[in-house]
Amino acid sequence: MIVPMKKVSLVIQDKAQDEALDKLRDVGVLHLEKRNVSSEALAKILERKARGDSAVGLIRPAKASKKKREKEEARQDQPSVEDQPLFGRRASDTVDAETDFYSADAADASRPDLIDLLVGWGRDRKAMEDRLTLLGRERERIRPWGNFKPQSVHELAGAGLSLFIYELSPQVFENIPPETRYVLMGRDKNSVYILALDREIPGLAPLTLPEKSLEEIDAEMAELGGEIKAIDRRFASFANRMPALEKDMADIQDHIDYESARAALEQVEELPREYALSWFTGFVPQEDLGHLKRAAAENNWALLADDPGEEDMVPTKLKNNRLASLIRPLTDFLEVTPGYNEIDISGFFLFFFVIFFGMIFGDAGYGSLIILAGLIGVFKTRKRGVPPILKLLLLLGLSNFTWGLLTCSWFGVKAALLPGVLRNISLPLISNAVADRSARDQSIVQQNLMILCFSLALLQLSIGHILAIVHDRSLKFLGHIGSIAMLGGMYFIILSLIASNEVRQIPLYPAAIYVFAGGFALNFVFASYEGSIGRSILESLKNIISVILGIANVFSDIMSYIRLWAVGLAGAAIADTVDTMALQIGGIAGPVAVHFIVFILAGVLLVFGHGLNLVLNVLSVLVHGVRLNTLEFSGHVGLSWAGIPYRPFAKPAVRSRG
Repeated sequence: MIVPMKKVSLVIQDKAQDEALDKLRDVGVLHLEKRNVSSEALAKILERKARGDSAVGLIRPAKASKKKREKEEARQDQPSVEDQPLFGRRASDTVDAETDFYSADAADASRPDLIDLLVGWGRDRKAMEDRLTLLGRERERIRPWGNFKPQSVHELAGAGLSLFIYELSPQVFENIPPETRYVLMGRDKNSVYILALDREIPGLAPLTLPEKSLEEIDAEMAELGGEIKAIDRRFASFANRMPALEKDMADIQDHIDYESARAALEQVEELPREYALSWFTGFVPQEDLGHLKRAAAENNWALLADDPGEEDMVPTKLKNNRLASLIRPLTDFLEVTPGYNEIDISGFFLFFFVIFFGMIFGDAGYGSLIILAGLIGVFKTRKRGVPPILKLLLLLGLSNFTWGLLTCSWFGVKAALLPGVLRNISLPLISNAVADRSARDQSIVQQNLMILCFSLALLQLSIGHILAIVHDRSLKFLGHIGSIAMLGGMYFIILSLIASNEVRQIPLYPAAIYVFAGGFALNFVFASYEGSIGRSILESLKNIISVILGIANVFSDIMSYIRLWAVGLAGAAIADTVDTMALQIGGIAGPVAVHFIVFILAGVLLVFGHGLNLVLNVLSVLVHGVRLNTLEFSGHVGLSWAGIPYRPFAKPAVRSRG
C-alpha cells in the first residue's frame, strides 16, 4: 500500500541552521521538496562525486584473483615495465604497499586520497591511450615508406639535396610533368609512392614528414602498451579496496544531501539580522509526523503540516507485507515507482511475475539450478541477514521447477528418455510426455498452453480494472465494468481463431460478440466520466478515433500474452538442440582416447549451450515478463509509474533503518 503523506513547512533561525539540519537528519523522516538549488559548496562536492563515480568505474571491472596476485608478487623482484616513466613520474613511485593505506584499520590522515589517486591513474591511462591511437594513425600513414629517419631527410636538405615524398593515385602519377625527377619507392593498386628530387611537383602537396621513424614509433607504442598494463595491474590490486571507496562515496552523498538542504533554505525577508529566519518544505509520512512534531517542539522550530495539493510532487513510500515486498529488488532495479495518487500493485506484480518467470524458463532442471544457487546464497548470508533478492530467487526457482515438473521439461531432454515417474507426475493437459505421443496430441497440448496464456491475460487485465474500480469510487466504475466485458468478449473471439472445434462449441462463445458490444457501449459512455454523463459522451466523441483504436488495443493486449508460450517454446527448442548436438558428438566411434575427447567435448557443449540458454531466458524474463506487468497490466490499472521514491533527509544509518 502507498503510505499517506503530509506536506510540512519548517521555519528555523538562520543562526541555528547547522544545528537544525543535523537534528533534522537524526529524526530522518522529512523528504525535502525537490528544487533546483546551487551553491559553491554544493558545486564542489558534486564535482568530487563525479570523480568518485569515475574511480568506482575504474576499479569495479578489476577482479583481482588470488592467482593473479601471486603472479604479480613473483614479478616484483624482476625488472618490469612498472619501473618505466609514467608521464613525468615513475609507476614504481606508487608501490604495491600503497594499497595498505586503504585497509579498514588505516587512519584517514595517514593515507593519500583514494579517489584522487585512482582518478589520477585513470587520467594517465586515458592520455596514454590517446597517444597510442595517435601513434597508430601515424604508423599507418608512413608504413608504406619503410623504416627511414626523418632527421636524415632534413640533413640532406641542409646539404643542398631537397627530397619530397608523395602518395599519388595511379591516374595522378601518370600525369605528373615529364621533367619531374623522382625515385619510385613502391606501388599498389590504389597508390603510388615516389620520392621527388630537388623541387616539389607543381600543383601537388607533398606529405608532411613524420617526427619519428617507424622503428621509434613501434618502440614508443610498445612502451605505452606496457605502461597501460602496469596501471591496469594497479587497478586490479585496488579492487579489494572497494569497501573503502564505497564508504567515501556514502560520505560524499551524505554531504550532498546536507548541502542541498542548506541551499534549499529560503530567507524570510525584512527581519533584523539577529532575528533572521529560514524555511523549507517537504513531505513526511503521516505515521511519522509525530516524530517531527516532537523534534520541532524540542528545538523551537515553527512547523505547519497540511495535506498535499494536487500540484505537489509527493514522494511515494510503499508499505507491504513481507511477501509482497519480495518484488522490491526488481522494481528498484527497474527504477519504477507508482505515483502518490496511483495504485500499488506490488502483490499482484509479484504473483503474476512469478508465474511468467516459470512459464518463460519452463524447465525443472533450470529451476533446480536456480533453487540451488539461492540456497547457497542463503547459507552464506544467513548470519548477517538474507537479502530479499535471494528470497525472490528461491521463489522464482520454485516457480520454474513447478512448471517444468507439470510440463515434464528437464534440461530439454525428450520426455520418452525420462524416467517414468517424471512423466507420470506431469499434468497431461500441458505435458511434453503427452505431446510426444502423436502430432494430434502435440497440437492439443500446444493449444492448451495458448489458452492458458489468454486465460492469464483475461484474469490479470480484469484484476487491473477491479483495482481501478476500488481506487476510483465514481460512476466511472461502469466504464471499467465495460472494459472487463470487452476483455471477456475478446477472449472468446480470440479462442475462435486458435482453438479446436470442441472449444468453439462452448455455450458462452455465441454470446461473446454481444458481451463485447455491451462492454464497448458502457466504456464509451462512462470511461471519461467526471460528474456528467453528457460531458463524458462528448469527450468520447471528441476522441472517437482513440476510442475505436481501443478495440484493437484490447485484442493486442490479450494476444500479447502469447509471448509466454512462444518464448518458452523457443527456450525449450534451444535446450533440445543442445542435447541433440551433444548426443551426436557423443556417438562418434573410435578408440578409447577418442571416446574420452568426445566425452569432454560433449560436456563442454552441454555446459556452454545450457548456460547460454539460461542467459537468454533471463533476458526474456526482463523483456517479456516485466513488460506484461509494467505495460499491459499497468495500462488497464491506470498506472503510469510516474512517482518519485520517498527518500528522507537522514544520515545513511537512519535512512537504511527506515
